[in-house]
Amino acid sequence: MPSPTPRSTAEIREKYLQFFESKGHLRLPSHSLIAPDPTTLFTVAGMQPFKPQFMGSAPKFSGVPGEHRRVTTAQKCIRVGDIENVGRTRRHLSLFEMLGNFSFGDYFKRDAIHWAWEFLTGPEWMGLDASKLYVTIYEDDDEAFGYWTQEIGLDPSHVHRFGADENFWPADAPLKGPNGPCGPCSEIYFDRGPAYGDDSWADYATTRESARFLEIWNLVFPQFDRQDPAADGSPVLADLPFKNIDTGMGLERIASVVQDVPDFYSNDVFKPLVERVAELSGKPYEGEVSVSHRVIAEHVRSVTMTVADGVVLSNTGRGYVIRKILRRASRHAYLLGLREPTLHKLVPLVVEAMGGAYPEVRSEAARVEAAIRSEEERFLRTLESGMGRLDALLGKMERGATLSGEEAFTLYGTYGFPLDLTREIAEEYGVSVDEAGFDKALEADQELARAGSKYGKSELFGVVAEVLGDLPATTFVGYDELEAEGRVLAIVSGGEPLSRLTAGSEAQVVLDRTPMYAEGGGEVGDTGVLTWDGGEAAVLDTRKTPGGVFLHTVEVLHGELSEGAEVRALVNPDRQATERHHTATHLLHAALRAVLGSGVRQAGSLVAPDRLRFDFTHGSALSADEVAQVEALVNRWVTADFPVTWRTMPIDEARASGAMALFGEKYGDEVRVVSVEGGVPFGDTEVASRELCGGAHVTRTGEIGAFVILSDENVAAGVRRVEALAGEAAVRWVRERLGAAGRAASSVNATVDQLPERIAQVQAQLKAAQGEIAGLKRQLAQAQMGGGSAGSQVRELGGFKVAAVRLSGVEGNELRGAADSFLEQTGADVAVVAGDKGLVVKATKDAVGRGAHAGQLIGKLAAAGGGKGGGRPDMAQAGVQDADAALGALDSAF
Repeated sequence: MPSPTPRSTAEIREKYLQFFESKGHLRLPSHSLIAPDPTTLFTVAGMQPFKPQFMGSAPKFSGVPGEHRRVTTAQKCIRVGDIENVGRTRRHLSLFEMLGNFSFGDYFKRDAIHWAWEFLTGPEWMGLDASKLYVTIYEDDDEAFGYWTQEIGLDPSHVHRFGADENFWPADAPLKGPNGPCGPCSEIYFDRGPAYGDDSWADYATTRESARFLEIWNLVFPQFDRQDPAADGSPVLADLPFKNIDTGMGLERIASVVQDVPDFYSNDVFKPLVERVAELSGKPYEGEVSVSHRVIAEHVRSVTMTVADGVVLSNTGRGYVIRKILRRASRHAYLLGLREPTLHKLVPLVVEAMGGAYPEVRSEAARVEAAIRSEEERFLRTLESGMGRLDALLGKMERGATLSGEEAFTLYGTYGFPLDLTREIAEEYGVSVDEAGFDKALEADQELARAGSKYGKSELFGVVAEVLGDLPATTFVGYDELEAEGRVLAIVSGGEPLSRLTAGSEAQVVLDRTPMYAEGGGEVGDTGVLTWDGGEAAVLDTRKTPGGVFLHTVEVLHGELSEGAEVRALVNPDRQATERHHTATHLLHAALRAVLGSGVRQAGSLVAPDRLRFDFTHGSALSADEVAQVEALVNRWVTADFPVTWRTMPIDEARASGAMALFGEKYGDEVRVVSVEGGVPFGDTEVASRELCGGAHVTRTGEIGAFVILSDENVAAGVRRVEALAGEAAVRWVRERLGAAGRAASSVNATVDQLPERIAQVQAQLKAAQGEIAGLKRQLAQAQMGGGSAGSQVRELGGFKVAAVRLSGVEGNELRGAADSFLEQTGADVAVVAGDKGLVVKATKDAVGRGAHAGQLIGKLAAAGGGKGGGRPDMAQAGVQDADAALGALDSAF
């Protein structure tokens, strides 16, 4: 059979979705890379967005009427547990696309196998040579073996049986658990031929590793409920009430087969990126040895897709993981000789390759490019700082010494130095690196990444779900009531159910109905009290499960709370302040868009009784005038006392009405839309607020009271943060600042109105005085250097003319300036100038060329003086405790 016609990755993706649509599957868009549940930081598998359906919920989907038991998707995923392998192997990626077809209690094993074979071998689909396909099955799965050999007609020699460690999901579930849904799986492999290795299919059965036989599809058959082992220890696998199908094909894998390219980086998505890296760096791509080209291409695609989905580069959580990926790419750009921001120039190529399937990448391209460029600029500055730190460390070490693994990892984690760059620079000093210690520190750091990528049955079905069982969703009445009657349905502590809770104890309590808002959408959970006959408990926090069960964290103050008890729940009056801040947040969002433009998009928020915090996408700091305009616009809406309304409607209707949604947020078929029914003209635009929101709000904008912006700051590349106050909190803040201004004015004999002018006068006087002091210090330094005082004579040390001087009353910039003058004045090769607590070493260009190194010299002198420091070969500085002792070590330092 002739080789299949090469097809683009985009065409393969579309062909797959069309094929399963022809089999009655509903095509759904990819979920965001931000995980749909709290078990992982990112979406790490094609089936993850369908956990509720696999767990038995009705198979209904947002914006799609009716039930659908067959679904197909192309899902973007991220896994970063082995990030260091990306670029070093043919197959490791941090971001990948998983083509999936799913059945929720509909078709099962036979259809899944037949359809996979039809899609792979059908001439109108992939057209692969059937003789090159091989499969693996679970060792006891005779049913799958029969379908493959008797119905598909696959030669039995093309089938391998493996144990539960290879062909069961989760791996080893029959013997090791955990309990819950599980089942065998069947993987499909393609033989790429002897060009990729001379091993055989029989060899793969022994080694389970092969570059020749590439896994392209995995069919998972969840059909059992793994239960506690029997008395004799044997596993118990009971049949599930309905069976599911979870199958997936790696798009990058099938593309490399169909396009007949040796690895992912040669396909039509990555090849333009790799070629552009070679063009920008001037370093040609040379296949497997060109790790840096591949790292940059893969990581820029990963970061672009993730930031487009709303992930903000930061120092915590998923933002930290993505920042590390981007900085890894930046380090490899540095290794290729790129010293200016470059990675952002690759974003248009990612948009071109991915924007057709994922429109958010196209619409967010400008913001993504700005965020990456900003982070690059910041990182390159950090990298230069790291060079100074590394020079200082190595300058204090003798040749033959070893740089500790902890120091090498600090350079890696804090300054972005890859180990090979640290090793290369250390070799110039004759210093080795403790690579084993580095690996140990790296392994500890990677735990965060693994936590963000972990995926298994225990995370899928969860302890909370098992403890809460089949409890119905809590009825929330808190939009209209701040106190309500309810019944205790469950008490949970440490993951274990309790029947009662005594005074002084703390646990989570589930009520059938509650007025307490559960944390969500940026709004904090309510606090309050529960009362019942003979008892009272403080509600410390309120949260809810993905299934809508509200969990009240309570501490019993007196009495005993029992399961089934009737209680009265009262919300803390602070809720009213929270409502003011929440509605003010919506108005702030609208005002920012009005003043700064429609490119503003929410990137996070916090709504609490004492303040509000709003993160949004914007490339630069707000000017004082822009802050004033935003603040004034919000206050105009407040003064207008517009009604604030909310109603529940179908999500399609809500979007058609212009309601704003937070990208990446998961919404149901029915959503709550909060509207400010009115607008105040701003320029040529009349603005009103309409957002999808489940939070608590005031009923009219006038209830917000005063509104004041406290700050605008940068929190991540392309993301700003505004903090503000509303109502009584805003009034208190203004009164405190007015009082402080009055006290400041009084201290300089001025009124508040006169304070700016008086401050300007004081600053001018201070600047003049500082200039005079600096001039006097320079004169003092010259006087002490000019007389040829003891210790200032030029002498021969280590083949260099060295001059040293001890100065009193001179530090900082004046000390560095004195060193410049002293070097020129004495005609020495190396000048050493000591102040009371500082030390500066300068060397001429000629001396550096002959081997002088100011950074290494100052390291030795500073150590003798009880301090530390370092720097470049031509200039270095240090802080010391004993300057005389530092100068006394000069002879032995050469």
